Amino acid sequence: MTAVVVPVFNAPEETADCLAALRATLTGSHVNVIVIDDASDDPAVPELLNTLPEEWVRVRNRQNLGFVATANLGLALATRADVVLLNSDTRVTQGWLEAILDCAATDASIASVTPLTNHGEIASIPAFCRPNPWPEQPETWARACADSGPPLYPEVPTAVGFCMFLRRACIDQIGAFDELAFGRGYGEENDWCCRASAAGWRHVLCDTAFVAHRGGASFGPLGLKPGGRAMETLLARHPDYLDRVSAFIEADPLAERRARIVDRFQALDRQRDPQPAD
Repeated sequence: MTAVVVPVFNAPEETADCLAALRATLTGSHVNVIVIDDASDDPAVPELLNTLPEEWVRVRNRQNLGFVATANLGLALATRADVVLLNSDTRVTQGWLEAILDCAATDASIASVTPLTNHGEIASIPAFCRPNPWPEQPETWARACADSGPPLYPEVPTAVGFCMFLRRACIDQIGAFDELAFGRGYGEENDWCCRASAAGWRHVLCDTAFVAHRGGASFGPLGLKPGGRAMETLLARHPDYLDRVSAFIEADPLAERRARIVDRFQALDRQRDPQPAD
């Protein structure tokens, strides 16, 4: 059993796009969807949530708890299930969840899985570690990722929180996100991943899945503002964090595969919109 948890705060148009894509791509009864409104003050959000499928779990916080506490509530509501934590400014694509779960199933020691995206630092494509524009053709990118040869599933120092599979066995062992230290967000997934790594777990990229991400302003390495409190807390706990991230970026194990994915995307794009003959 897998649960998809979507924390929501305001941004009704982006949230509607996210939930519509989620609804269109989920098949079967093996997925439990939990949508948590963190006390949005935009009345359009609860109105939107009232239109969701009856089988989806809908929760509204009585007061704003912040992203991390809301995410932890979702992990708790998912009970025994593995969880995919999905930001409300994303758009999933056909086959995204199946690809992520297939990746997770390759090794029971995998604690987290992150798909490729346009805006996700070490998971970004086509430009690596840079925010790419919102894709006009996310489904074509998804097909390109799926059709570019056998997956590599490279190990990474941390997941990226826009879309993150978390294995329940790891949650049970090391606990949920630290909402006291990272209560308003930024850094909680990095800390969780470092704790999991210290306990012998692994984190990987799923290079056969693509999830579009709108994202916000860049916060430097893995969404953290240089010199910010979250980064200070993270480095105090895990002094080698930046060294491990830098080593992954320097090695760039997906460089050749990204190039193949881009080539495949361009080929699919030409098939979709062939150029007129001279």
